[in-house]
Amino acid sequence: MKEVTIYTDGSSRGNPGPGGFGTVLLFNGREKRLNGGFEKTTNNRMEILAALEGLRALKEPCEVTVFSDSKYLVNAFTKGWLENWKRMGWKRKKDQPLKNADLWQEMDEAIRDHRINWQWVKGHAGHRFNEICDQLATEAADGKNRAVDEGYLAEESGEAELF
Repeated sequence: MKEVTIYTDGSSRGNPGPGGFGTVLLFNGREKRLNGGFEKTTNNRMEILAALEGLRALKEPCEVTVFSDSKYLVNAFTKGWLENWKRMGWKRKKDQPLKNADLWQEMDEAIRDHRINWQWVKGHAGHRFNEICDQLATEAADGKNRAVDEGYLAEESGEAELF
């Protein structure tokens, strides 16, 4: 398997508010940058989406190290939260809906073909690629061509469980 490193970050101007994600993929001395912005979303959604978009960019199964400054994202995998949410039918508890369930379900699909090592990195601590991701995410959050985060809107309106 090819070895790929992915750095990620999410941003939200207000929580909720305009948001963006930034992702840097490194492979064999090459670098690919991704970002995108949304009109109304949350920081946690953008953190998940940054990693998700990085994994979606891979064209074959890889050995991946994902660096994120989001403990929410990293702990979902390193502490087994994702598997527990999945067992519970994408809920936190029997009667408690899981926030961002749409993205967690997509992430569950995206990780299947890869071997992934999830690593937490302290944000805003001068780490080169984390800083680049932060810049990409904030530029997207502040940009003019932001998309609509349908998943967030569905969750906010209470319609998310219909999907």
